[in-house]
Amino acid sequence: MKKTAMFIAVLSLLALLTACGSAPAPAAPEAGTAPEPFQTVRHAEITVRDYGTIKLELDEGTAPITVANFVKLAREGFYDGLTFHRIMDGFMIQGGDPTGTGSGGSGETIKGEFSSNGVNNPISHKKGVISMARAKAPDSASSQFFITVADAVFLDGDYAAFGRVTEGIEVAEQIARDARPTDNNGTVPPEQQPVIESIVITD
Repeated sequence: MKKTAMFIAVLSLLALLTACGSAPAPAAPEAGTAPEPFQTVRHAEITVRDYGTIKLELDEGTAPITVANFVKLAREGFYDGLTFHRIMDGFMIQGGDPTGTGSGGSGETIKGEFSSNGVNNPISHKKGVISMARAKAPDSASSQFFITVADAVFLDGDYAAFGRVTEGIEVAEQIARDARPTDNNGTVPPEQQPVIESIVITD
């Protein structure tokens, strides 16, 4: 099967939004206001070697297919020993590719749970949100995910956000600060990729 590189098309998305005059992203909450609580929640912990643990709550009510896929892979140990292969300080850290190149996945793909693909998903890509990476096709997400280390609301409606960090955002921020990508796409050399020791579903 032809491999398709997973990516988050930041520049092309911005150009598309500008050229087509798309509707603006949902308004961000006012400073100091708490995000809306998730209605159906699962919890996960990502332990990264030499960095620490990132704790997350996953919104099973909003993105049931995405959460089920992530939980299944985590429980199978799929993510253990994989890496964060694409890192952009001021944007996000991306991992979950068994090849460490951005072209790999679990061998299965899932439906993209976001509005441009016909699925209502109100989770905004604010700092600390976990979302699925994908190729150009809307239903091409597999195992790769990313965690935002800054607000990235221009992704809203085109990527399947499915949870958020509750503790350990400083771990993700430090990973982003330490990275030394070799290009403007955030590519990190294999020997420098932070290792995901485990992803544990705690309930």
